[in-house]
Amino acid sequence: MNEVYLPYFDPDFDNLPERINGPTCRVCIDNESMEDCTVVKVDSVNKQGLLLEVVQVLTDLNLTISKSYISSDAGWFMDVFHVKDEHGRKLTDHKVINFIQQAIGTTRGPQNSAKAKTYANMVFSPEHHNEHTAIEMTGTDRPGLFSEISAALADLHCNVVEAHAWSHNDRLACVAYISDQCTDTPIDDPNRLANIEDHLTMVLRATTTPNPTGNLSCSQQEVKTAEFLGGEGTMTNVERRLHQLMLSVRDFERPSGGTTSLPMMPTGPECDEEGRKTTVTIDSCEERGYSIVNIDCKDRPRLMFDTVCTLTDMQYVIFHASINSNDGYAFQEYFIRHIDGCALSTKSEKERVIKCLEAAIERRVCEGVRLELCADKRLGLLSDITRVLRENGLTVVRADIATQGEKAINAFYVRDISGNQVDMEFIESMKREMGPIVLQVKIETRRPSSPERSRFSFGYMLKSQIERFSHNFITIK
Repeated sequence: MNEVYLPYFDPDFDNLPERINGPTCRVCIDNESMEDCTVVKVDSVNKQGLLLEVVQVLTDLNLTISKSYISSDAGWFMDVFHVKDEHGRKLTDHKVINFIQQAIGTTRGPQNSAKAKTYANMVFSPEHHNEHTAIEMTGTDRPGLFSEISAALADLHCNVVEAHAWSHNDRLACVAYISDQCTDTPIDDPNRLANIEDHLTMVLRATTTPNPTGNLSCSQQEVKTAEFLGGEGTMTNVERRLHQLMLSVRDFERPSGGTTSLPMMPTGPECDEEGRKTTVTIDSCEERGYSIVNIDCKDRPRLMFDTVCTLTDMQYVIFHASINSNDGYAFQEYFIRHIDGCALSTKSEKERVIKCLEAAIERRVCEGVRLELCADKRLGLLSDITRVLRENGLTVVRADIATQGEKAINAFYVRDISGNQVDMEFIESMKREMGPIVLQVKIETRRPSSPERSRFSFGYMLKSQIERFSHNFITIK
């Protein structure tokens, strides 16, 4: 009988490069270098989408990124973030610091490991995939549409556990997590799911108008149900999915015909009180084959996440970047190429990137009245709240719905349907209608203008010292 010898594979062979060259990802949290912020430094083997994953970790912790310098070339990723907590202070909680180090450290895997985290129109299950059923909805927005969706779900005996909805340029995108009204379990019956999709699609398509050929344009009215859609359960993953849904319905284009069914809001790039607009420009760095994207706008939380998310989902790779915010304004500079290695070469491509970035900046900005409501969880609560808002002449332009234990935590941005100032007497009407409820009201207005601030341009540094940069990178073979 012939003996068969199989080759021996050392189980530590896969870790050999790390044992020779050191860890493939180093995360340093520095609280000594700067007086007013914490410096987070990341050195790692590079892979597509790594920058977005790192920004997602910081954004999930509600950290404010005031400055950032990014270099990712020659297979190596070097990044520096100046961050503060939600109270504007340094990071002192060791649990938060350890979480950042561990969470960013897990992003260092090989490029194939990122497949489970790709988000472009894909369905996959997170850790708690058995808890709820997810629904994605996109369509043409109209006054009262979110109320109609809430009422339809109540009629279908669905309990809304969590929901997030954005409205921009007459388009609506919504991700909702639902359960069976009686059992509070996921809905997995295919026939019932199909019925829910059909019913909600009918609600969304009620606004469809004939196109010039006389046919109904329904391609952008869409409902999808699945066990879980669009993320791993973190807030940034839901928001990334909302960005993708808005992009899919082309919210970067103005409503056709120049009319809108929603209350009038400023169109085009956002302006401050002195008329200063959000500006997005694209230049060329021909000697290195980059396109340079410059963004100049009012600063706000999650701004870097929104812009990096949009560029990544449009299949652009960010090689170098500089982020700076001061006195309420932000300046961002990205050196990018398309994933195929080419810079932006045509005028139409540049215009599309500019419009998509402007839309990404505008989507999250809501002006008007913000309502924060806390009430005991009960069936049909969301439907009742949105019905009262609609009956008082208000339309929801953004919504964040959550459940914490036995409490329902709802936040709405609302505007008057006719475009007038919101009549604050509706608060008493809502309290009478809803019974025991905690209601807080906040008026969202534009920030006052600030003096011209100094900028730091990574472009000059890159163009004048590109050779020095390239020699500092470590090539991983």
